[in-house]
Amino acid sequence: METKSVNHFQTHVLLIDCPDQQGLVHKITGVLYHHHLNILRNDEFVERTTGHFYMRTEFVGPLNAEKVIYGLRGILPDEANIRLESVHPKRVVILATKEHHCLSDLLVRNMYKDLLMDVKAVIANREHLRPLVEKFDIPFIYLPHEGLSRQEHESELLKAIAPFHPEFLVLAKYMRILTADFISHFPNRIINIHHSFLPAFVGANPYKQAYERGVKIIGATAHFVNENLDEGPIIMQDVIHVDHSKTAADMARAGRDVEKIVLARALKLVFEDRVFVRNNKTVIFE
Repeated sequence: METKSVNHFQTHVLLIDCPDQQGLVHKITGVLYHHHLNILRNDEFVERTTGHFYMRTEFVGPLNAEKVIYGLRGILPDEANIRLESVHPKRVVILATKEHHCLSDLLVRNMYKDLLMDVKAVIANREHLRPLVEKFDIPFIYLPHEGLSRQEHESELLKAIAPFHPEFLVLAKYMRILTADFISHFPNRIINIHHSFLPAFVGANPYKQAYERGVKIIGATAHFVNENLDEGPIIMQDVIHVDHSKTAADMARAGRDVEKIVLARALKLVFEDRVFVRNNKTVIFE
């Protein structure tokens, strides 16, 4: 009889959220103990206004996922959400247009394994970034949108994405609005980055608008994409201070730096399975 080898040193992550009740931590860790699994780290949080419980547990050992989940179902509330993940590089497809700063940063991080990701392809609706992407020996797919309806273009986009079986899509300054139908194929699996002037300065030249208003901070927001444009659950934000001496061009350069750092920090959290999403809000164990 053939037997499968078991990697006792593979790290797994258990994520549970459910209505709070007495003894949940004890019950959950008891199930892991019963299955001879060793906890490396445990984090829990109760949102007091809603009485909702969140727990993230890293563990190692000879895992039988079906038996562990069955055991957890027996001691958790019926409404419990249970995720059991192995720690591994997440398969990623990046969507881009013309701006290079976020994309180039991610390609370098991917090359040196700074993030727990494996970039399978870059798909763009412009040709500008092909030379950059090909330097990293990653497939570049040019998918122009001219002459196509939004639905037709997204149909082609889904066909281009499918062979790579990505776990996540990353919008690295992808300048196309995605429809609810497209987003429905990747619930809480599309991550976007944008400047944090929204909704104050919309449209073209936001940094020119900000300069003319004399803003004193520049920031960026990374979030999951949902059917409401730029209003999905926020993963990470940061700001830097500026003053009257900065031109609009200076502010734009500073903004690009903030964007690429915030995006990378957000992806680290997501790819390490540190993020819960509930009611358009995130709970994050850093």
